[in-house]
Amino acid sequence: MRTRVQAALLAFAVFAVAAFAVPLLLFTASDRTQQLVLARSADLDRFAALMDQAAATGDTSSIRAEARRYTQLYGEALVVTDTRRAPVVQTGGMRAADPAVARLVEAALRNATTEPGGTLHAWSRGYAMFAEPAGTGTQVSGAVVLRASVRAAAYDITWRWAAVLAGTTLVALACTVLARAATRWVVSPLSRLDRAVGRLAAGLPPEQTRTGGPPELRQLAAGFNRMARTVTAALEQQRRLVADTSHQMRNPMAALRLRVDALHAHLPASADRTYTGVTTELDRLETLLDDMLALAAAEHRAGELAVTDGSDAHCDAAAVARGRHELWEPLARGAGARLTTRAGTPVTAACTDRELAQITDILLDNAIKYAGPNAEITLTCTTEGPLAVLTVTDDGPGLDAEELPQATTRFWRAAGRTGATGTGLGLAIAEQLVAGRGGRLELEGVQPRGLRVRATLPRVHADVDGGR
Repeated sequence: MRTRVQAALLAFAVFAVAAFAVPLLLFTASDRTQQLVLARSADLDRFAALMDQAAATGDTSSIRAEARRYTQLYGEALVVTDTRRAPVVQTGGMRAADPAVARLVEAALRNATTEPGGTLHAWSRGYAMFAEPAGTGTQVSGAVVLRASVRAAAYDITWRWAAVLAGTTLVALACTVLARAATRWVVSPLSRLDRAVGRLAAGLPPEQTRTGGPPELRQLAAGFNRMARTVTAALEQQRRLVADTSHQMRNPMAALRLRVDALHAHLPASADRTYTGVTTELDRLETLLDDMLALAAAEHRAGELAVTDGSDAHCDAAAVARGRHELWEPLARGAGARLTTRAGTPVTAACTDRELAQITDILLDNAIKYAGPNAEITLTCTTEGPLAVLTVTDDGPGLDAEELPQATTRFWRAAGRTGATGTGLGLAIAEQLVAGRGGRLELEGVQPRGLRVRATLPRVHADVDGGR
């Protein structure tokens, strides 16, 4: 946002400075051009008066002397002719016979004054030609042609433009400094507020936003701080409730299991079924507690990764898959299923070994638990462009199309499988772990039967791969 606001302010400043500088540059060039025209026109008037006097007296010595002194002093050429186009005086190498001069003489003898058109610029070079008739009224007594160099005028324009551009640059720099200061004043409180909101959304203790900037932003920051304190207190109470509940329930459950186990020796054989049911429910309750704590930890970790940089985490997903295969293959064989793993080439995924192992354990546990005996379970580790993909596929009963979107819902269990062990939290935990690393957990059916679960995670840059 800072860049966009600053760019808008700078664009406006550049437009305003340009709107002031461009007309000033044009006016400067036009003014210096007018000065040149006025000065040379005055010189032409003087020589025209001298020529008119010479034509009346028949003495041209005065105008010839003045023309030579003028050329020596200013370095500008003059040609003065009489009404018969005969040159009276020629200086500076300019001749009346030159085509350009001849045209100007003809125009002047027709009582027409000629001045250069257009405006001079800093890059202008060459000469400007002036012509004026000598005489009074409609009585023309000769013609005066002046060739003036524009170099001095162009040099003056260059210096004037340099001064204007220097001033414009200073104004632009001042506008830039003011734009940066104004942008920082307005946007910095928003940046701090954004960081605090991110931490609060992740369930982390938010930093107290310092008040600053415009009054509206100061009021917003103060309101956010009040809200953050309230939300943080509520979240802390919730976390404390979960931790206290877990701790307080584990001790009574452990004591209850000891008493139930001690009671078993005093029960008649007819009570074995009831005893087995009680211990099964105790096991399920303990598993449920463990899964709830694991889900809370996964959600908390996902929130942390949403606002912190976890890009330095990486592991070889193929090695993790092979390690979990060694752990789960005996369990799968004991359940009557066959577990196959395909993970050869190293695949560097953007997560830790522990996180990926937990995800793999959940997927394999679900497959072994629900695919049934004689099931074929396949664990693969591959790459798809920028993604590392860990897939568990089984040929068990799978899930219906309407059940697939609900599979990652907390405590959800497929219809007709209420007798199977499990809490319905496994896939929810895996989804939080994968999402925390910027990945996705995807479930899809397999034809003719079965279920495929894909955990996709970003791959780490090749530089990290080579440095492992």
